[in-house]
Amino acid sequence: MKLIYTILLCVLVMPAASANELPDLGDVSATVLSPLQEQAIANQIMRDVMRSNQVVSDPEIVDYIQSLGYRLAANGPEKRQQFNFFVVQDNTINAFAMPGGVIGVHTGLILAANNESELAGVIGHEIGHVVQRHLARMLAQQKQDTILNIASLGLALLAARSNPQLGSGAMAAASAGAVQKQLDYTREHEREADRVGLQILDNAGFDTRGMPDFFNTMLKSSRFVDGSAPSFLRTHPLTTERISDVRNRVESMPYRQVQDSQEFQYVRAKLRAGYGSASQAVVYFQETLRERRYTNEAAEQYGLGLAMMRNNNMEGAAKQVEWLRKNAARHPYIETLAANLLVAQRNSGQAGKLYAQALNQFPNHRALIYGYAEHFLALRQPDKALALIQEKQPAYPDDPYFYELMSQAYTAQGKNMLRHQAQGEAYFRRYNLQGALEQMDLAAKSGDGDFYQQSIVEARLNQLKQMALEPKKEGFFN
Repeated sequence: MKLIYTILLCVLVMPAASANELPDLGDVSATVLSPLQEQAIANQIMRDVMRSNQVVSDPEIVDYIQSLGYRLAANGPEKRQQFNFFVVQDNTINAFAMPGGVIGVHTGLILAANNESELAGVIGHEIGHVVQRHLARMLAQQKQDTILNIASLGLALLAARSNPQLGSGAMAAASAGAVQKQLDYTREHEREADRVGLQILDNAGFDTRGMPDFFNTMLKSSRFVDGSAPSFLRTHPLTTERISDVRNRVESMPYRQVQDSQEFQYVRAKLRAGYGSASQAVVYFQETLRERRYTNEAAEQYGLGLAMMRNNNMEGAAKQVEWLRKNAARHPYIETLAANLLVAQRNSGQAGKLYAQALNQFPNHRALIYGYAEHFLALRQPDKALALIQEKQPAYPDDPYFYELMSQAYTAQGKNMLRHQAQGEAYFRRYNLQGALEQMDLAAKSGDGDFYQQSIVEARLNQLKQMALEPKKEGFFN
């Protein structure tokens, strides 16, 4: 991914196509953006993020990063700040914060972290930038057209990774050095983010040494090859003085030895299993296990099972599941792997039993819920799929995929009103207000619902129309 602030420069010259969806910022030349203004920008960014195929959608990876992020944010100084954490499929070592608490984490960063406290330290640092409102304060110094154009930041960041022309345009725009200087984090901003992030790390129960240790590892690795600095260092200027300052602060804090969560280890293994070709992934895990180059054997065996399944070696994957059942503690990730394997083997009977048993022990594990609902839909049993989703949905009221599964089930039942209504709610949760309006309008006109259903749909349609008419007041997604 191109540097976040280089891309910001590219965004400055983009047409403000989405300006009508943002609040009137007025004269912001000498003020900080209000929380409402930041949230409106964040919502537009999240809409672009949701549309990108560069964003990881795997529910286990997403839930892990969100759980870690919310745990850290809950131990921060600003409890009212909203956050959106997401994972970008990118091998570079980087994480970034955007207006309104939007924080992206690269898969490369997750893999590069030696332990969970190091990963938490970087995310805590990004949370520090948000709660100190560094980016908002910098943006507030720009003209209004700059603020409006920043709504396209999320899409520009993600598109630049796969569009060399956009990347070249960003580099050309980088000649506007004065603007770049205004957008770069200052040393003072970095020190503030370090200080706040370190306190968050400590409050959340992590090993505070993780932050300076990871910074030091990145700084050392960048010295061997000219221009090889990780993206995080290029967007967050790092000096030995900064590392020394953080380490001095750590020394005044109580020593804490923290064991990594099993989720951290399994997520890393899952990411490695998806890198490169399937055969390369298999060889990687086989060699790691043979040479005992691991800190968690169960995670490596799990990764090998995923890689074998990806390589269409179902027999080998089954052996890995058998090993995990005998040697590892029962875990929802293992149950998901086992169930997915049965589905791939077209053993629907056993897959259904396994989903039911696993959800009995891990009732709110999204990957299992998704899989079981998809299983019912594949068997043309929409009634069972709906019953399952409606039972589990209260735990995830803003999950758009739950609504998409409901829409598929209603389609199978021939219920057009409910089909469009569910799809409209899915679009709304993907920050696509226009799509939500269109679907809810189709639902209201379908004419195949009862009086109660019709009333609910019409009320929701009016609510969405009101949001569309008052973007300055409502933002976009509440």
